[in-house]
Amino acid sequence: MKGQKGITLVALVITIIILLILAGVSIATLSQSGLFEKAKEAANASDNAMQNENNAMGEYENWINNYMPAKGS
Repeated sequence: MKGQKGITLVALVITIIILLILAGVSIATLSQSGLFEKAKEAANASDNAMQNENNAMGEYENWINNYMPAKGS
């Protein structure tokens, strides 16, 4: 049995525990630095800019349609 190669269950469990600890530390660090809040603010700003752009495009389209003759007329 000494010639078998592979990972043991104990090594696998230890690896998973270490990864969970690292993930917990990373999440705690990111939440304390305000990175999540900044990301939410950036997403909101992007959504607002997209809405403003859509409104402006709609206004331009209406303006152009007022000056262009309708098709088939």
